[in-house]
Amino acid sequence: GLDAAIKSTVDAGLSYFELGLNHVEPANLSREAIREWRIKTPLAEFEKVRRKFADGGVVITGYSYPFRKDYTDAEFARGFEITRALGASVLTTTTNPSLVPKLSPLADKYKIKVGLHNHSRIREDEFATPDDFLNAIKNASPLVGINLDAGHFSAAGFDPLEFTKQHYKRIYSIHLKDRKKNQGPDMPFGQGETPIKEILLLLKTKGYPIPAMIEWEPKNVDPVAGVRQCADYCKKVLG
Repeated sequence: GLDAAIKSTVDAGLSYFELGLNHVEPANLSREAIREWRIKTPLAEFEKVRRKFADGGVVITGYSYPFRKDYTDAEFARGFEITRALGASVLTTTTNPSLVPKLSPLADKYKIKVGLHNHSRIREDEFATPDDFLNAIKNASPLVGINLDAGHFSAAGFDPLEFTKQHYKRIYSIHLKDRKKNQGPDMPFGQGETPIKEILLLLKTKGYPIPAMIEWEPKNVDPVAGVRQCADYCKKVLG
């Protein structure tokens, strides 16, 4: 629940959190039922979530809302409305390049940054490669940018450090996970082949205002303990 998320964040010595729809949406609803829930739930309920986190000493930096091809226009708009109600500055999304022309005017309308999220699978109409990102944003609103998943990017055979150096102005959020290359597994920070240390130091030395969010996915370790371990790694890197 939300209380546990806040407590585990604070216990790890962290004060920023990227909220996902899995944190707020009810589970096990049908497709039609979840659509109705999204559209009809008063925005005041999400404002309550923002206040709950704020009262717990945690800032919601972003909201993760995956735009799908079967979403109605109302569901598209609702993602932005919920993000704004949560007080988040970035809407991160796993979506399709073909949907970016629909997201771009909404980003302008609501004045909310959109971070397009990548995975490591290289498939048509999905985000994985540098060109997938660059082709999608070149004709989009300046508010449409990148939520770079450094671990997935590295696992797919690309260099997230170099990409960040080149395109930091359009990177609105970074997900930190340490994966092995060649579609390798998630590892505790410092044990994979993703240049997490170098990315953190780049953000620090250059002063880039990009939130870098720990994302823990290994299955064999308690996630709360895993995030705490990753947070400790980051603090040691940053001094």
